[in-house]
Amino acid sequence: MKTIKSIVVAICAVLLVSSCGVSSNLTSNANLNQTNVVLSQNNFKVVKTVSTKVSATYVFGIGGLSKKALKTNAVAELTKKANLTGSQALVNVTVKQSGFTIIGIYTKCIFVAEGTVIEFHE
Repeated sequence: MKTIKSIVVAICAVLLVSSCGVSSNLTSNANLNQTNVVLSQNNFKVVKTVSTKVSATYVFGIGGLSKKALKTNAVAELTKKANLTGSQALVNVTVKQSGFTIIGIYTKCIFVAEGTVIEFHE
């Protein structure tokens, strides 16, 4: 009976200190498609803004991909969705992380990548 009380107290303590959501804005440019572009001249136009979303689900902390892999997948999907041609470039890439947890059992981690496609005309 004493061990059941200890387990219940431990579960309650974990539930009290766990959060209901996570939000983080990751603006580092740590992807493999780094390009140095000088935008001080008026020789480009903004073509479009693109965004993608990738997610992973965890049950009791097991399953899905690591956060680093999810971030990499989000940027890769963004690059694929941008469908760059000719003299176009993807700039201002940001990756936002969000997620939610239900009673410490079920967790869904979501990464949203956004970027701007520009095209040089000179």
